[in-house]
Amino acid sequence: MPKLAVLDIGTNSIHMVLAEVHPDYSYKILDRFKDMTRLGDGVFTSRRLSDQAMMRGLEVIRNLVTLARNKGYERIEGVATSAVREARNGGEFLDHVAQQTGLTVRVITGAEEARLIFLGVQNSVALPDLPTLVIDIGGGSVEVIVGNRETVFHARSLKLGAIRLKDLYLTKTPPSKAMLHELEEAVTSQLKSALGPYKTKRVEQVIATSGMAANLAEVIHLQRTGRPLPQLNLAKISGKEIAAVEKRLADATLKTRLAIQGLDPKRVDTLLPASTVLRILLGLLHKDELTICDKAIREGIIYDFVQRHHEGIQAERDIPDVRKRNILFLARRCHVSETHALHVAGLALRLFDQTKPLHGFGQREREWLEFAAILHDIGYLINSRQHHKHAYYLIKNSDLSGFTADEIDLVANIARYHRRAVPHRKHDEFIALPEGTQRIVKVLSALLRIADGLDRSQFSVVQSVDVKLGKTVIMALQVSGDAELEIWAARGRSDLFENVFKRPVQFMVTSQEDEAT
Repeated sequence: MPKLAVLDIGTNSIHMVLAEVHPDYSYKILDRFKDMTRLGDGVFTSRRLSDQAMMRGLEVIRNLVTLARNKGYERIEGVATSAVREARNGGEFLDHVAQQTGLTVRVITGAEEARLIFLGVQNSVALPDLPTLVIDIGGGSVEVIVGNRETVFHARSLKLGAIRLKDLYLTKTPPSKAMLHELEEAVTSQLKSALGPYKTKRVEQVIATSGMAANLAEVIHLQRTGRPLPQLNLAKISGKEIAAVEKRLADATLKTRLAIQGLDPKRVDTLLPASTVLRILLGLLHKDELTICDKAIREGIIYDFVQRHHEGIQAERDIPDVRKRNILFLARRCHVSETHALHVAGLALRLFDQTKPLHGFGQREREWLEFAAILHDIGYLINSRQHHKHAYYLIKNSDLSGFTADEIDLVANIARYHRRAVPHRKHDEFIALPEGTQRIVKVLSALLRIADGLDRSQFSVVQSVDVKLGKTVIMALQVSGDAELEIWAARGRSDLFENVFKRPVQFMVTSQEDEAT
């Protein structure tokens, strides 16, 4: 039976679950691990992960990955959320993770985070036909999703995570009335906007996930009964109880807070803003009760994995162009992310078209660039380490009907140089190419390197790019969310472009919208 480890690198905590997928596509979680690392402490004011936080995070991730592999878990799905997504040095942190563990971690968008959270809830709670609102309070973001047992109607990722709110508004304990007022206004404004058409329509129930909501429920149950909460999943707490705990926390010193029964000491500074978010949400929805669900993003990732493999390979579309059809067939046989591959190809072609005055190439070279972009990640089929070199090997040794041997050689070289080392005279495969072909490889690889960097998270955050040619080449990015990771990656891969065209590259963001689905 397939074994899957899920590593969730959150702003507040790092979790890992070890699961076993059964032949009927159900699964069983065999073990869970958690460390409240506080990776995102300070990141929302400084926009950087601190050295101390990165060291803590790397140690925890290293230990968890080693543990999973020692237990026979070769397939590890690693995801990172808002702290890494928004930090200017988030890419550097993930590079360290890859170097020290060999694990490639996906940075997921807020919209994807919301989808996965709802998928976990949807498969764990008997949802009604009428809309249910699910809220997940993390350290950096809050996901608000409205859906039913069949589908998601509305999802938003908000910058209202408990660590973020603590850093921005609650700078001393106990906080002043002015701080609490500013917090209230910020939370109310974002929630009103997020609820959109659902703030006046009927929501059957409100479900909260995450450790913040769970710890709040534990505190409330102890106050209510004097006994520990016997079962977290489906526990119910009222809006009045949440407001009472919120006021108690707001009036208390750190020492007094730590004396509250059931309060997790590691949440002593974050449970207050989390309570504020939940209390305001219930008020806006005119609801009196909240239900707790102990399933969320990690379970959603498992269900997503199961669904993707259960569906198998979808029926191939009728693609008239035999060359492109065979390129796509090869990409699918190697299990590449087709969404990422096609998006990178689109960005690369846009760069090609807008830099034509610099390179002077035509339709034939444009096709080669598109094909190399679609295939650039097929080396992951062999190993994530040096996958660019594995991509070269797979393309060279694949039966690509419709291509000459020289074309296959050229496409393989372009894909090989989409990352790491640039073409060099010490590389035998490159130096064996005719001189004119070498220039083609250099130019097209330079464009592909930047295009791939612009989709570093593989969630199409950079939707388009407009190039302005001059002594400095300006690349204006149209984005749909936080693009710091993409800009960092593209900047690091601009070396070949700058060398080939003898002019520097500068990236700038021209538009940014709230993440939503």
